[in-house]
Parts: sequence; structure tokens; C-alpha cells
Amino acid sequence: MTTATTRRGDHRVSPVFLGILAVTAVTGWATWTGYATQRGIAVFLFVTAAWIVSLCLHEYAHARTALHSGDITVGAKGYLTLNPLKYTHALLSIVLPVAFLVMGGIGLPGGAVFIERSRIRGRWKHSLVSAAGPLTNVLFAAVCTAPFWLHALDGVPADFRFALGFLALLQVTAAILNFLPVPGLDGYGVLEPWLSYQVKRQLAPYAPFGLLFVFALLWVPSINTAFFDTIDAILRGLGVDDYSRYCGQELYRFWRGTPEVCAVSP
Repeated sequence: MTTATTRRGDHRVSPVFLGILAVTAVTGWATWTGYATQRGIAVFLFVTAAWIVSLCLHEYAHARTALHSGDITVGAKGYLTLNPLKYTHALLSIVLPVAFLVMGGIGLPGGAVFIERSRIRGRWKHSLVSAAGPLTNVLFAAVCTAPFWLHALDGVPADFRFALGFLALLQVTAAILNFLPVPGLDGYGVLEPWLSYQVKRQLAPYAPFGLLFVFALLWVPSINTAFFDTIDAILRGLGVDDYSRYCGQELYRFWRGTPEVCAVSP
């Protein structure tokens, strides 16, 4: 693979990202210890901060893979600093996914970093650049669910378990949505290098509307049910029980009040 020489500052981790990481650590500690006076606020801040961290890592994975595949411009664009403000579509990459998280509890795919594809040679490299982001969500989901499928929940406080269950839900939905072979999403980016020029030309105009098309489909009851049944099946396969996931989502939306079934001491 091609390695690139970039300025040292291009690789320096942004203070903005370090700040988000610090918020994740502090609120994770508050969730674990029950230090916060309101359980829901601690879970809300912890899950939101951890979700933003995963979005930054998603975009970083695209950029880092592109760098080693031939696009030496990603460093100068600030993509290797993990700074969410440096991404091409900060609104799509960070703000919109967080807004959907607050409103509906779904892991919305973010907008991709701008990769100069003309600098990358080889179809496999192009596919890997597109796959790197959602594979990060898969890895994040594995980390969140590890205590469940390793049966290592003894001693893990309930609220922290709930938060991990909800985070796992977000990462699994983000990975599945990103991997859909729909123009504009990473799944299509994985397939695109292998399509004929004519097919790519015909599909290119639909790329800006791919995500809207997916959400329109999710409004269809039968498709919505099949989608979330798939999510539930994956989470159960990873050991995440429905109770943990449900209570994590309900605690996250603390402004609605915590159901009695989730009203346990941390």
C-alpha cells in the first residue's frame, strides 16, 4: 500500500475530540457509580458522548484507509485529527445523527469525508475505503456487547448495562444502514468499483437521495417490522437482552420519565 508523508500536525488528535472523550469517561463513571443525582441525565450524556466518539472514529477510518490507499490530501483537510468540525459535512456527520438519536433512538449513518478517489488505484482499495467506516461501527458494537456475550455482567451496575445495551442498538443499526447497497451509502461505495461505467452513470444522480429513500422505506410497516426484527435478532445473538436495551433507551430519554420496570438502583 502507498504510505503518505504528511505534516506532524495533521495527525495530532484534536482537543475537541479529547474533550468529547473526557465527557464520555466522566459520564461513564457517573453512570457506573450512580454518582449523578438523576440517572437518566448521566445515561443521556454518556450515550450521546460515546455515540459522537463512534461517529468521529467512523469518519477517521474512512480517511485513514484512504490515506494508505493513495489519497494523501486527507491529512491537510484535518480528517486525521478526529475533529468532528473538520469533516466535510459536520451537519450530516455529527449534528443530524445526534438529533435522530434524541428523537428516535436510531443509529443514523453520517455524511462521509471527502475522498479524492482519482488518487486511489485498484478496485479493492476503493471498496475498502468505503467499508472502513461501517466496519468501525461493527467493532464498536462488539466492544459494547462484549460483557453480554462473554457473560461478564456480574458486578456491572444496572444503569451501565442498560447504557451499553442501547449503545449496541445504535451501532448495529448504523452498521446495517451504512452497509445497504443504496447510492449515497457506504454499502454502495463498496460495490461501485465493480459495476460497469453505464450502471454507475445511471445511479449517480440518485446518490444525494439514498438516505431519504431508506428512511421512506422504513415508514412502510412491513419493512420497518422486518428491519427492527433483524436488529433484535442480532442483539439477542450477541447476548443483549430486550430488557437492557429497552431500559437503556428509556433512561436515555429521561425527559419522558423512567418506567417503573426500569426503576432499579444502579
